[in-house]
Amino acid sequence: MNRKDTSYLTACPADIVAAADLLRAGQLVAFPTETVYGLGGDARNNDAVAGIYTAKGRPSFNPLIAHVPNTEAAKRHVVWTDEADRLAQAFWPGPLTLVLPLKPDHGISPLVTAGLDTLAVRVPAHDTARALLAEFDGPVAAPSANPSGRISPTTAAHVRAGLDGRIAAVLDDGPCGVGLESTIVGLAGTPTLLRPGGLSAEMIEACLGQPIDIYKQGDALSAPGQLQSHYAPESSVRLNVEAPVGDEVVLGFGNVPCDLNLSAAGDLTEAAANLFSALHQLDSTGRPIAVSPIPEKGLGLAINDRLRRAAAPRGA
Repeated sequence: MNRKDTSYLTACPADIVAAADLLRAGQLVAFPTETVYGLGGDARNNDAVAGIYTAKGRPSFNPLIAHVPNTEAAKRHVVWTDEADRLAQAFWPGPLTLVLPLKPDHGISPLVTAGLDTLAVRVPAHDTARALLAEFDGPVAAPSANPSGRISPTTAAHVRAGLDGRIAAVLDDGPCGVGLESTIVGLAGTPTLLRPGGLSAEMIEACLGQPIDIYKQGDALSAPGQLQSHYAPESSVRLNVEAPVGDEVVLGFGNVPCDLNLSAAGDLTEAAANLFSALHQLDSTGRPIAVSPIPEKGLGLAINDRLRRAAAPRGA
């Protein structure tokens, strides 16, 4: 692809307007959310959405999330349900994506949905993201702003390292607070956890008042973030390690000897916020990465999901 001059913008009002103007012109803009930095393009513009796939090197069968400023904007594109209403009232704006059937007059590029008859839609909580979406006044398709399959970006520096020269602009507003991608819940049939993320499955079930199904690896792709090999550093990753071998660097959790600790206190929220930044830091050493065991509960479910995908054989 042709190299672009990537602009670096701040979260000031004038730069947010400039970023929205770039989106209206069919250009790509990376912007912060509370989860990770997203690579945004007009979700109604085929050329813009194709540009997202090209800039990331992302497989075109892997659908994208459409970001909107509020629930009313989401309802323009999808068939709304009672379950969606309960979840949106409880968790939007926030780290929750809902997958719902497309309306007949949805106006979304088929490249966003990868040919599916459903759309993944989210209202982010980050003030700058919401200001950008309100200024743009349209749906913004935005996967994580990194080369496909690599570690997700939680700072503008991470975005620059992976996409400089491939996109029009980066809107910088500091590090992301949650640090894990959104939880994705499918509502086109039986409520289903399609991807664990920054909102725990227990909170979803409590809101709906019922257990939810769980997507199983190997089922047909129905949402972003379901590829087996994903979120991967250049270095190899070994999980549930009690002691390193060879020249491994250790990513710890809890009171353990390590090179870098996700949370010395064993706090899963802190660990989630630190995960991708820590993987970026350890990957820069060029040494294999060994990861301490992390409890498979609460946000630990999402953390372990990302780590298993990071450790999966490349190309899987």
